[in-house]
Amino acid sequence: MQRILIVEDERDIADLIGFNLERAGYQILKAHDGIHGTSLAIHEQPDLVILDLMLPGKDGFSVFKELRRDARTRDTPVIMLTARAQTEDRIQGLEAGADDYLTKPFSPKELLLRVQAILKRSNAAPGSVVVEHGPFRFNKNDLKFYLDGEPVDLTGTEFKLLLYMTERPGAPQDRNDLLRSVWGYSDDVHSRTLDTHMKRLRQKLGPHAEMIETVRGVGYRVVTN
Repeated sequence: MQRILIVEDERDIADLIGFNLERAGYQILKAHDGIHGTSLAIHEQPDLVILDLMLPGKDGFSVFKELRRDARTRDTPVIMLTARAQTEDRIQGLEAGADDYLTKPFSPKELLLRVQAILKRSNAAPGSVVVEHGPFRFNKNDLKFYLDGEPVDLTGTEFKLLLYMTERPGAPQDRNDLLRSVWGYSDDVHSRTLDTHMKRLRQKLGPHAEMIETVRGVGYRVVTN
């Protein structure tokens, strides 16, 4: 049974989320402040964390940064859940490396669908295949990415997104196809999520950022050699 940690100081919201996820077959852990949430995540190592940003003791961004620094939780998927609906807050959360971002009030059904989509891609059994394209090298066994032979730290979402395009070099990938293939859903609201991840990927690719090309009116593509 997959375990999900809910870090949310509003107990009624935590209970609502927990009820719906337990009904869907997940085991639930709860914490109501940032300090306890950090400790639970590191020591229990859940399959996914639903993290509120406005927490007592330690705010959600601080919790997230600490989880990413610890080897035990570095790759744990995180959905940020917050009342902060401003575009800047969403961008900050995604640029920090969160796998998804949902604002309050939210639909429990939508949250469940996002949880299922993230866990599905996180637990997909990778093949023992190495994919190489120009300076890119992907190892699907351990989800490692190498640039000019040097390891580059990509999140699970970034790895899947770049791999998806690299396996289709030169072919423009429609925005909605990318959203469906990587996140499991597509609509205009989440287009900014895609753009934010592309920005992060280009930053991590450094001098090879031009390998990701924007195709106006369509989406993105990885250029051919």
